[in-house]
Amino acid sequence: MIKNKIQELAANIFNDVVGYRQHIHANPELSFKEFETSLFIKDKLKKWGIEYTDCANTGVVGLIKGNLPSDKVIALRADMDALPIHEANDKPYRSKNHGVMHACGHDVHTSSLLGTAYILNQMKDDFGGTIKLIFQPAEELLPGGASIMIKEGVLENPKPHHIVGQHVMPMIDAGKVGFRSGIYMASTDELYVTVTGKGGHGAQPHQNIDPVVIASHIIIALQQIVSRNADPRIPSVLSFGKVIANGATNIIPNEVKIEGTFRTLDEEWRDEAHKRMKKMAEGIAESMGGSCDFDIHRGYPFLINEEKLTANARAFAEDFLGKENVVDLDIWMAAEDFSFYSQITDACFYRLGTGSAAKDTQYSVHTPRFDVDEDALKISTGLMAYIALKQLGN
Repeated sequence: MIKNKIQELAANIFNDVVGYRQHIHANPELSFKEFETSLFIKDKLKKWGIEYTDCANTGVVGLIKGNLPSDKVIALRADMDALPIHEANDKPYRSKNHGVMHACGHDVHTSSLLGTAYILNQMKDDFGGTIKLIFQPAEELLPGGASIMIKEGVLENPKPHHIVGQHVMPMIDAGKVGFRSGIYMASTDELYVTVTGKGGHGAQPHQNIDPVVIASHIIIALQQIVSRNADPRIPSVLSFGKVIANGATNIIPNEVKIEGTFRTLDEEWRDEAHKRMKKMAEGIAESMGGSCDFDIHRGYPFLINEEKLTANARAFAEDFLGKENVVDLDIWMAAEDFSFYSQITDACFYRLGTGSAAKDTQYSVHTPRFDVDEDALKISTGLMAYIALKQLGN
């Protein structure tokens, strides 16, 4: 049986995959700078005789063709960039690069896809079709490595019928995975706002145009975009996390800079919200004697899991892991550039449990204490291989 063979190969490669993960974790690289990680990936693919090409500078695209007749193609994706975070864990494999850390599990994604590649390459006589391996840079930084790889033709020659990705989730125990069909993750836009007034002495406010007060009104008023303009059935989030008013206790500055994020699950409403936010902020500033530059950096679209593909993948996961180890996911307002793939071809993005209370691996992603229970790597490689082969009809 294919399942038994995959499970055997996954067990054989497990220790190596843990080593891959620890090596990548100890040597993290920021978005668009994954040069050593890229070389590491290519070294493994070359060793196994898997053909590959470069894409998006540091990206790598491998191809494994089954020896049985079939023209079906499925793509498997892993991202490989790290975050500008100083790691607080004291582990032998902690980051060697000061201020850079794999705090989102991309080390797990990349090492797992390498393990999956090894398994599939050993099974070419057992399946028909083509597996496209996408090792993608820069998921963490706009415009997103996925968008660049797509522009450079990663979804062509051959064109995949489906694409599958997995992502760590510390809120799910290691050994389990999670699925959700339909809309799953939010779009994301970065907001950069500059409010300009006229600075001066804090004891003479009547001679100034206070941009701090104007900015305060704008921040509060913009919350109405979500509470009073958005359809309550469409999840929306508007948050401002950075406000800089570089004055002093008795100095009113000339300008205030604000940075935030807007996220939603509907592209039509997203466009409408952009117009409303800009118009409201500029109007408030003008009415108070100042001005406002409202700059929106459009980010990733919402992520949608195609219903049939995701239902199939979930059924394959239940078969491979046992139904008790497959859980339902809720909508998540975080964003992922895997969404670009999902807007073009049938996609399934599922969650790999990496949490363990006993091993202290339940800290959220994007935090200095994030780590994973490496027992998750016992299933991450084999499950993706099984989903790929079953979806190809083998």
